[in-house]
Amino acid sequence: MDRSEAPVVEPGDTAKAAACSFLESLINKNIRIHTTDTRMFRGEFKCTDPLAAQAASASAAGSSDKVAVDMTSRYLGLVVVPGQYIVKMELEEFASQAKKQLA
Repeated sequence: MDRSEAPVVEPGDTAKAAACSFLESLINKNIRIHTTDTRMFRGEFKCTDPLAAQAASASAAGSSDKVAVDMTSRYLGLVVVPGQYIVKMELEEFASQAKKQLA
């Protein structure tokens, strides 16, 4: 996200500033987006919009009912999932990455 396009955060609005900072920390990290129709999209987080739609690149889609390492999926490229269809978003991390953050 270009800083000139960043959301305007009013002084004293710490919750909004924290939310913006958190979303910026997710950019280019692998995420999983679960939707109301039980699909799961896996890809690199790219951006969001004011209506909570999420964009992920290099995405694959599959059923979240059968989440496994060898998930049957298909490549989609860039996807934008409207916020009202998102049930859950997860940051995909390996155990070694989580340990570094705790230290």
